[in-house]
Amino acid sequence: MTRRVTVLMGGWSAEREVSLVSGAAVTHALATAGYEVTALDVQHDVAAVLARLTPRPDVVFNALHGRFGEDGCIQGMLNLLGVAYTHSGLLASALAMDKPMAKRLFAAAGISVAEARVVGREEALAGDPMPRPYVVKPINEGSSVGVRIVRAADAASPFAAGEWPYGPQVMIERYIPGREFTVAVMGDRPLAVTEITTDHGFYDYDAKYAAGGSRHVLPAAVDPALYDEAMRLAVLAHRCLGCRGVSRTDLRYDGRNLYVLELNTQPGLTPTSLVPEQAAYVGLSFSDLAVWMVENAVCDA
Repeated sequence: MTRRVTVLMGGWSAEREVSLVSGAAVTHALATAGYEVTALDVQHDVAAVLARLTPRPDVVFNALHGRFGEDGCIQGMLNLLGVAYTHSGLLASALAMDKPMAKRLFAAAGISVAEARVVGREEALAGDPMPRPYVVKPINEGSSVGVRIVRAADAASPFAAGEWPYGPQVMIERYIPGREFTVAVMGDRPLAVTEITTDHGFYDYDAKYAAGGSRHVLPAAVDPALYDEAMRLAVLAHRCLGCRGVSRTDLRYDGRNLYVLELNTQPGLTPTSLVPEQAAYVGLSFSDLAVWMVENAVCDA
């Protein structure tokens, strides 16, 4: 059994605060389960700090969210150090964070996805890149950071000049009306289907992490065939990108078809997060979930 675990959390992405909450919850759960746990608030010298840790950790629990922590960068560093770590490896992490590339792979696997275009920031500002309503997304952020829906009655541009700190490119995606579902996959096992509703207009950052920001219906009250199809698509998306450990796939249902929106290789582990809820629904405590992730950690090297 693994004994020494270092939990990476914090970092400097737009999701730093969420990562600190996830990391604290994981640290407490693993310490309670009997592991020797070191919590590390990640700074730019993380590689040097990890290399100097004595004794060396058996496993790194990656509780980082967003860019650098979730996009393959930290995974590559851990591969170089030869340390086993939780969640997906370098390639799967990079593919999932690159939303346009993930869409191409999903579509090639026969998964329905929303039509999308990647345009320059200036083109997005100049006018509508596709008929409204549509969704504006950064191409490589998580937790709905920067996401907004552009509806018919909204202002001429989705954002003002100087209000897009997410790089020179913007993903424009057809808005799919209907219901929102999410499915966690643990290994090759889909846990459950949750329906998400919110008064925020859509499941944005605040809806995800603020108390009362959203309502989770678990299990989703849908026809069994639709429930099973959502579970199947989540496993297919997980395998399509080469994920391991735990992932969470978000879907929309327009009354006829299910569409995969995106896959999160390092879903939140906060008190309002969806994966711990689904784990509890199938009989796994938060501690069970964290221990499983540690004991199934892998290093690609």
